[in-house]
Amino acid sequence: MRSTPHRALATSALAVTALAAALLPGTTASAATTSAAACTSSQLVTNGGFESGTSPWTQSSASVITNRTGQSAHGGTSFAWLDGTGATHTDTLSQSVTIPSGCAATLSFWLHTDTAETTSSTAYDKLTAKIGSTTLATYSNLDKNTGYVKKSFDVSAFAGQTVTVAFSGTEDSSLQTSFVLDDIALDTSAATTPGDPTRTPASPSYTVSLTSNSTGTGWTGHESVTFTNASATALSEVYLRLWDNYHGTCSAPPITVTNVTGGTAGALSVACTALQVALPAPLAQGQSTTVGFDLGITVPSGADRFGYDGSFSMIGNALPVLAVQDGSGWHLDPYTNNGESFYSLAADFKVTLDHPTGLLVPATGTSTDTPGSSGRTVTTATASQVRDFAWAAGPFTKISGTSPGGVPVNIYSVSGISSSSAQSMLSTAKSAVDAHAGRFGAYPYGELDAVIDNNFWFGGMEYPGFVLDLVSTTALTHEIGHQWWYGIVGDDEYNSPWLDEAFTDYATDLAQGLTGTNCWNSVSWASSAEKITNSMAYWDAHSSRYSTVVYGYGKCALHDLRRLIGDTAMANLLKSYATSHWYGVSTTAEFKAAAQAATSTDLTSFWTTHRIDG
Repeated sequence: MRSTPHRALATSALAVTALAAALLPGTTASAATTSAAACTSSQLVTNGGFESGTSPWTQSSASVITNRTGQSAHGGTSFAWLDGTGATHTDTLSQSVTIPSGCAATLSFWLHTDTAETTSSTAYDKLTAKIGSTTLATYSNLDKNTGYVKKSFDVSAFAGQTVTVAFSGTEDSSLQTSFVLDDIALDTSAATTPGDPTRTPASPSYTVSLTSNSTGTGWTGHESVTFTNASATALSEVYLRLWDNYHGTCSAPPITVTNVTGGTAGALSVACTALQVALPAPLAQGQSTTVGFDLGITVPSGADRFGYDGSFSMIGNALPVLAVQDGSGWHLDPYTNNGESFYSLAADFKVTLDHPTGLLVPATGTSTDTPGSSGRTVTTATASQVRDFAWAAGPFTKISGTSPGGVPVNIYSVSGISSSSAQSMLSTAKSAVDAHAGRFGAYPYGELDAVIDNNFWFGGMEYPGFVLDLVSTTALTHEIGHQWWYGIVGDDEYNSPWLDEAFTDYATDLAQGLTGTNCWNSVSWASSAEKITNSMAYWDAHSSRYSTVVYGYGKCALHDLRRLIGDTAMANLLKSYATSHWYGVSTTAEFKAAAQAATSTDLTSFWTTHRIDG
């Protein structure tokens, strides 16, 4: 979201070596349905808080489970204290558990690490967490912290097995490191996880018809979505994301869904931003269905990505869209105002907006206007292979042009934006869209609309074919860059924000002729837990560091990668990576694999130094 220039801070090194968590292996649809129904939610670890003595834990010495002074519990009075001797030493702690078949399972524990080691780059002392023979993660003296941090892992792959949950701490010959564990739990629930990692519901097609009030701040009408189950596991439900309910209350939500057809509406969840819709019968792989509903939208006051500023309404993320289900289950992350939570598959939209003729309505996709009745106009916007749909409404001043590459560009300005500023933004937009297209692939969305308002507190915001921005060359170049990094090449914005923000800031630098020379040399990490690849859950808890690390350090890492593998290899990497993920979803692991394939240099230490995990 934010697109203001960022400080380039910088270097230090090794963080947690987080290893991949196991995912639920494929099952047949019938098996998944039957076993899920048989699973009862429970917590399987016995005495995970160590408040009932030592049983049934197996510990390497009687002093591991303790309440002695020198450390404190996360809850209660007892805890497990591994190592902390300052000499060559190993402590272990383990417990056997049986995970019922058909269950989704999550292992979690709270970890506090303190150390006398002074290095910021070498892992001398280590703690390994395992389930069965699988290593879940390795932590070290570099992960020192002042309190406890919760760690969680999906261990659904071990359903139907008896496995050992084990921790092993090792110290070298000097300078103590204490690994303190508490409140270890293994929670099971009925498996809503699909039987394979396929992202579904696939190929969504939305048809929307809305009518506005006289000011464009209220819209009512109908929406329907047709989709296909791409997963081998039958789909018994879907979730609609009502993102903009974050901007209101559950008792007075800005987005209302009523009269659902093609399914049965369940309860709202995730602060009323998720609506479960149970399908009338399980949808088998390859089958399609349609869910429809009446929709009401009330735009709140405020110069926001969803809000009205005087006579001008910005209506981003107001249309309910399908949540994504994959190998880790339904993605029902909370809304974040610090960045983005939006994760959706490419879809087709046909949106009809009936509004007063005095209001211009820029929107995602290509728009046509036809006369309505009684001083009204009907704007029909069509868009293919886009992840979101957004529009605005108001008495904008509009200027238009075409980039040298042939992309139609429209600038919509609110009151107070000078004609010279609007012309400057038009020039910037035409230049930026061609610069990005030349590097990453042709712009596919027809026209490009930019709404300019200097009151936007967030700087800028991207939607497919439609952006909100201040009068700022850098900000507008950044938001247009998002047409490729988030729009065309999708990602899970909540769990991997760097994949769109760092890549877009890097693209912005290239478009402006900036090479990021030495920007990594001024990096300064705030803690060992801080990583470029952290999720929005982490950044919402450390909001002051979000733009510095994700945008600034992220783009500096990409500049460093370019310098390491060479300009030509980097250019080819990003263009081929965009092509291979065109209208798809990218992941950190896939990018790292593509980067490694582009060079003969071993990038292992590069990822570690730049704190790019995944």
